[in-house]
Amino acid sequence: MNYKYTTALKKIRSLKKRIRAVIGGSSAGKSISIIIILIDKCIKNPGLEVSVVSQSIPHLKKGVNRDFIKLMKDTGRYIDTNYNKTTLKYTFSNGSFIEFFSVEDESRVRGARRDILWVNEATDINWETYLQLSIRTNKAIYMDWNPSHRFWYYTELQDRDDVDEITLTYRDNEALNQDIITQLESFREKALTSKFYQRWVDTYLDGKLGGVLEGVVYEEYEIIDRIPDEARSLCFGLDWGYSQDPTALVHILKYNDYLIIDEVIYQKGLLNSDIANLMKSLGINQTEIYCDSSEPKSIAELKKYGYNVKGVVKGKDSVNYGIQLVQQQKLMITKSSKNLIEELNNYTYKRDKDGFTSIPIDAYNHALDATRYAIVSKFGSNKYSGNAPSIMIGNFNYK
Repeated sequence: MNYKYTTALKKIRSLKKRIRAVIGGSSAGKSISIIIILIDKCIKNPGLEVSVVSQSIPHLKKGVNRDFIKLMKDTGRYIDTNYNKTTLKYTFSNGSFIEFFSVEDESRVRGARRDILWVNEATDINWETYLQLSIRTNKAIYMDWNPSHRFWYYTELQDRDDVDEITLTYRDNEALNQDIITQLESFREKALTSKFYQRWVDTYLDGKLGGVLEGVVYEEYEIIDRIPDEARSLCFGLDWGYSQDPTALVHILKYNDYLIIDEVIYQKGLLNSDIANLMKSLGINQTEIYCDSSEPKSIAELKKYGYNVKGVVKGKDSVNYGIQLVQQQKLMITKSSKNLIEELNNYTYKRDKDGFTSIPIDAYNHALDATRYAIVSKFGSNKYSGNAPSIMIGNFNYK
């Protein structure tokens, strides 16, 4: 590999605040530059503890872990006995170390502290996981990503005083092979006549926030700062969860020609009694709550607590039918619905060798499933007429 003191490396080294956000397109040199910086810090600071975190072990092994080992070997620094291939941890002679682990390992996400954290491809992890990692980091946090869509960084971190942000492109990487540059530039010609390639060029060549890429299930919605006083409650949607998935409760409101979706509960580890207590504290009473019918015991239990819970019957093609029904609505999403917005940005159709299919992925769909249950129930076979009893939003105190 051709290692040079590139513009990308210079720009990343100039970042000084605690959180160092590195946004960039394809071949911008983000990963190699951060690896070089971390190796240098470990060599110069005995006992430094560095964690590199990504979505999965295979992703790490094929990406930044492999690049780290190759760079260490190419520069004559690698000592085989210093590297634990099982734990993916390299310990330097001065006691510093760089460890690689995935967010799938909950014990390490919530485990020991470290001095420096690098969140590789930050768009692939959720906000809760980032929080757990960040509060266990003593010094600096690096994070990098391709700006294919908005995620929690833009709502939670971007404007904070402790954040440095830069955007890199392939033009910042002087080590890049000319053949690769030529190939990348060729996509600009395609972008002149293709919406897909225009988005691709904006995101992966120029490092611009692309908004919505191809394949996202729900493209059309507006973000609003608050629920208007004139909005009227229709119902709630509930998706069951516990240890692996969060329990998600959303509030559906009617406002002129729009439906407003507001995230109310999004939390793991909730027993049915916890859900009931939360709903009580939020002022939810006899309003209809539509949920997955596959948990009749949970439905019966919430009914015993006095809630008007109704299971949504699922049949053949019910998911696609529900998605199409949601897509037909004019939607507003409250700005405070952080997890719902993250799901909207990441809920896509599956791909095969021919492109996108009509089948959605089974991920990023907890609050969205809750939304679908509610909208199907109100606008499916029994459409909301506008004359049904409704409750002013002021009756709810969760805001």
